[in-house]
Amino acid sequence: MNQANVVGWFEIYVNDMNRAVNFYKAILQCGEFTDFSFGDEQLMGFPWVEDGAYASGALVKSKDAAPGRGGTMVYFNSADCGVEEDRVVENGGKVIQAKHAIGEHGYISHIEDTEGNVMGIHSKQ
Repeated sequence: MNQANVVGWFEIYVNDMNRAVNFYKAILQCGEFTDFSFGDEQLMGFPWVEDGAYASGALVKSKDAAPGRGGTMVYFNSADCGVEEDRVVENGGKVIQAKHAIGEHGYISHIEDTEGNVMGIHSKQ
């Protein structure tokens, strides 16, 4: 594989799509989600820029998968992860590990969303 960024897509499993969309919109202060639903699968795609840097993904409600701790960890980029962290509790989530330094790579926060998934937020400051 000859790419700088090997992740092309991610999916975060949810039980309540509206609650999850509202949580991520409030925390990330991002734009509108795109409905990619098909058949029994409900997918709401995070906002993305065509041919932009980084990967995008979707919230997924599926009879074949469930949210929860211990799965894949997704890290969202941020200018200062403490800013997003400050919005977590008031929007129904939990701060699992507050903003902390990770050496020369900057800072991270670990949060739990409204569906029980643990996510990371990364920033250089």
